[in-house]
Parts: sequence; C-alpha cells; structure tokens
Amino acid sequence: MKGALTVLVFALVWQALVWATGVPPYILPAPLAVVAALSANAGELVASAAVTGGEVLVGMLVGTVLGIAVALAMAVSERLRGIVRPALVMSQAVPVFALAPILTLWMGYGLGSKIVITVLIVFFPLTSVFLDGLLATPDSVLDLGRLAGASRWRVLVWLRIPHALPALGSGLAVAAVYAPIGAVIGEWVGASRGLGYVMLMANARSKIDLMFAALAVLVAMTMCLHWLAGRLTRWLAA
Repeated sequence: MKGALTVLVFALVWQALVWATGVPPYILPAPLAVVAALSANAGELVASAAVTGGEVLVGMLVGTVLGIAVALAMAVSERLRGIVRPALVMSQAVPVFALAPILTLWMGYGLGSKIVITVLIVFFPLTSVFLDGLLATPDSVLDLGRLAGASRWRVLVWLRIPHALPALGSGLAVAAVYAPIGAVIGEWVGASRGLGYVMLMANARSKIDLMFAALAVLVAMTMCLHWLAGRLTRWLAA
C-alpha cells in the first residue's frame, strides 16, 4: 500500500513538472505517455522482461552459490582470507562498464556475457556481507563449541552459519537491487533481446516514451526481486 502511494505521488509530481515547464516529450515524456507506450508495446516489453529476468535470476543464483562458497572458505582459513580478501577489494576498482565490452568480445552477444556480468556485480557484496556475518559470531558461542570439542567444520556448520544467516539475507537483498544493473549493462554493450536492448533501440528512434516504459518495467522487476529477498531475510532471521 505504501509503495503504491509512493508511486502515485511520484507520478503526480512528474506530471505536474511536465505541465509546469512545458519540457518537450523527446526529453521527458509525461507519465500518461509512458503508460500509453506500456500498453501499446506490452507484448514486446513482456518478452524482453522475460529475457532480462532470466539473465538476472541465473546470474544471482550463480553469484550467490560462489559467494557463499568463497565466504565459507575464507571464514575457515585465515591464510586464505588474507590472500583472497584484498583481491576481492581490488577487483572492485575495475568498473563493470569497462569489463562488459571485453566479456562480450570473448563470449559473444548471447546470454553468457550478461550472466557473467551479473555474477560479477552480485558476487562481491554478497561475499563480503556473509563473511562479516560469519566472523561476527560471539566469542562466547565459539568458546562453548571449543569446550564441547567441536571441530573447525562443526563450529562453522552449527555455530557460525546459523549466526550469519541474517547477514546472508541482507546480502541477497543488496544483490537483488544490483543484479538487474549487470544484465542491462551487458545488453547495452551488445544484445538483440532484453530490456536494455529495447531501451537502446527506443533511444535511437527517438521513442523516449518507450524507453521510459522499458525503464519502468525494469524498476518493477527490481522491486519484486528486492521484496522477495526481504521476505527471505526475515525468514532467515526468524
């Protein structure tokens, strides 16, 4: 309900701004024009959203599995953590926009390059947040595990992981917001399908209302992913 009210207020302010400034529609179309473009191009937008959504979901799944595995390995091995953690931080110094053309050159214009870009965007925040959760297990809890004679792996499975599940949920919520960015960046660099491709083609043809319509679909998809991740976070924290 609150989300719908926020969207309504935003649309009203947007419409009032268009009316008050008289800005040309090729710069900023009115919300009503965007709604009309959504209706007129519903089939194309739904098909494109399915392509982008598939890239996002596969990229999130692969990035999550890799992030969890790497975070667990670093939580167990301090030596590995000292090697891998700085490398992860350094990897973030390379903009995804710079990697996207290279990945597209190597992997072509298919789904592969978009999925890899999404994985790269999802992997770092999820790994970092989950690792911090694993390392934040209270010393009193770890001491009980040591007194019980638990091995390092038992401590990880029975003590560290349960304590870090809320952090994992938070990492998934962040990843759900960032993942569509990776897919769309890949489609901007080179694609023949997807919401990013629709936005590029609409911009090239000066169909700005269609470009905004594709952007609205992308925002709706991102909000749905974030909502699902939020529900998962609350379930993990329960």
